[in-house]
Amino acid sequence: MRRQEAIEDQALDWLIRRNGEDWTEGEQVELDAWLDESMAHKAAFWRADHLWQQADRIRSLGIDPHAAAEEPKSSRKWWPAAIAASLVAVVGIGGLTFTPEFVDQPAQQVQQARFNTPIGGRKVIPLEDGSKVELNTQTVVRTAVNKHRREVWLDEGEAFFEVAHRDDEPFVVYAGRKTITVLGTKFSVRRDRDGRITVNVLEGRVRVDDGEAIKDGAAIITAGDTTISRDTSTLITRKSQERVENALAWRDGMLSFDQAPLATVAAEFNRYNRTRLVVTDPAAAQIPIGGSFQASSVNSFTRLLRDAYGLKIERDDTTVKISSQ
Repeated sequence: MRRQEAIEDQALDWLIRRNGEDWTEGEQVELDAWLDESMAHKAAFWRADHLWQQADRIRSLGIDPHAAAEEPKSSRKWWPAAIAASLVAVVGIGGLTFTPEFVDQPAQQVQQARFNTPIGGRKVIPLEDGSKVELNTQTVVRTAVNKHRREVWLDEGEAFFEVAHRDDEPFVVYAGRKTITVLGTKFSVRRDRDGRITVNVLEGRVRVDDGEAIKDGAAIITAGDTTISRDTSTLITRKSQERVENALAWRDGMLSFDQAPLATVAAEFNRYNRTRLVVTDPAAAQIPIGGSFQASSVNSFTRLLRDAYGLKIERDDTTVKISSQ
C-alpha cells in the first residue's frame, strides 16, 4: 500500500472510531497527536470528515458506522472505497467531473450525478438506460437516470442527447424555463447565459413546454426543426435539416455558418477558445460568413479573414482585434 493510501486509511479509521458510541477522551488525545504529526494527516482527516458531513444519509445506503467501528480492522479494507464511491465520490476523468449529490425534490430524495466540461472540452456520457449525452464546451449537466426515472438538468452550455427508446418512460430535459420531453430520439439543447434556449432535432419527435409542468399548446417539433425560446416566447423553424446539421457541427470539432454576421461567428469562436475575438467596428461586424471552420483554430480563421476580406488583425496574449482597414 502506498504511503498516501495508508494515511487515508488511517484517517477513515479514526473517523469511524470517533463517530462510534464509545469514543473516549483518551482516544481524542491520541487522535490530536496523530493529526499533529503532519499536515498530510490533517488534510486526509479533514477530507474524510468533510465527506462524512456531506453524507448524513449514510444509513440509507445500508451502512452502519457503529458496527463498522467494532469490526476488526482487517475486515474494513473496503471502507475507503465504499465511502469515496457510494457517498460523495468525486472522480476526475480528463476534463470531466463526476459528483453524485442528493437534491431535495417534492416527496422524495433524488440522487443526481453532475458532469461538466471546460472551455473547448467535449465529452460523451453513457447513461444507465442506454442513452448517451454528449457535452459541448463549457457545459454543466445533472442527471437522474435509473430504472424508474430519466431526467437531466442542463444548467449551462449545450448537450446532444441520443435517447434510448422506452414506450412508457419519457426522457425529460430541464433547461431554464423549458422542459423537453421525448420517448426516444436524437436532439440537442443549448442554454445561453442571456436566457435563450435552442432545441435542434436530428431524429424523432420532441415536445417543448414552458415550465416544468406539461401544458396544452406545447411546441411539438420533429427532425429538421429548431426552436429558439426566450422567456415565454418560442420561435419554430421547420424542416431545415442543413441548419440542424450546421448547429451540430461541434460534435466533429467544427463550426459551420451560412452567411452569419462576423460578430455572431466571433461570439461562437469565443465559446471554444481562451483567445477572444473582438470585432471593433460595425462595418466588419456585419460581414456575412459562410463555411466550416475548426472550432479550436482561431489563427487559421483570422488568417482567412485577412486574406479574403482584407480585414486588419491585431493580436496580443489573450485577444485578437478584427477591424476594417
